[in-house]
Amino acid sequence: MVNTLDKTFLEKSSWKPDLFKGKVGFVTGGAGTICRVQVEALVLLGCKVAIIGRDHEKTERVAKEISSLVDNPDAVLPISKVDVREVKQLESAVKRTVDRYGRIDYVIAGAAGNFICDFNHLSANAFKSVVSIDLLGSFNTAKATMPELIKSRGSILFVSATFHYYGVPFQSHVGAAKAGIDALSNALAVEMGPFGVRSNCIAPGAIQGTEGFDRLIGDASKKKTTSKIPLQRLGTTEDIAQATVYLFSPAASYVSGTIQIVDGAMWHIGTHFAHELYPDLLFKDPKAKL
Repeated sequence: MVNTLDKTFLEKSSWKPDLFKGKVGFVTGGAGTICRVQVEALVLLGCKVAIIGRDHEKTERVAKEISSLVDNPDAVLPISKVDVREVKQLESAVKRTVDRYGRIDYVIAGAAGNFICDFNHLSANAFKSVVSIDLLGSFNTAKATMPELIKSRGSILFVSATFHYYGVPFQSHVGAAKAGIDALSNALAVEMGPFGVRSNCIAPGAIQGTEGFDRLIGDASKKKTTSKIPLQRLGTTEDIAQATVYLFSPAASYVSGTIQIVDGAMWHIGTHFAHELYPDLLFKDPKAKL
């Protein structure tokens, strides 16, 4: 995957160049399709960023690609072979980031996993895996980075979803995990606010060209999916990046404890799972998630 954004982002966006000059970001899942574009935007606006991932080759490659946007090989620090379920590994990643850049101002907890599965075919191990990566991983990310965020009076952003606002079929695992993330973020906004730290969530909708969209929508017609979105278009990774920049920017200095939904109002209408898969898929025999 090549970069989604380029230097024209600075010309066409509402943000002034060097908005984040002198700032440092720390992003788990930073090589993924959504989080990498969040990183691209931060870097184009002057931020240095550490991207945290498990796959060494992918993390190294993405770091080089994003660094090329600003012709600075030091713009992005790749830190690979990190499992967000292990807080000690994240603490080590934080130390490497601070050793390189001196501080951490912005954190994105973006490592996640998801798949389609109904409750009857969902094993306890599969449920635990999603909750561990999404919810425990988010807690560990916050826990490891919070001392630095207190020093910088920084901000943390959790990548959530809209699958727990009502009963969404085939998503009980991720709905439970994301509900926990929202609750965690809200609690941190209250507890860490007196220390000057802001905490928010961002909840993407149907974002085209992402791993999650391709996996969850499957063979469904994009046109049919789009017709169910009030704004009548699929979201883009740049939509998420723009909202991310806002939430980290001085424009949002009084915004904390919120969930920024970026889905074109789709969740009000219902999900692809409810429209296209429910209830027929419940009576089929898909492979159980182990």
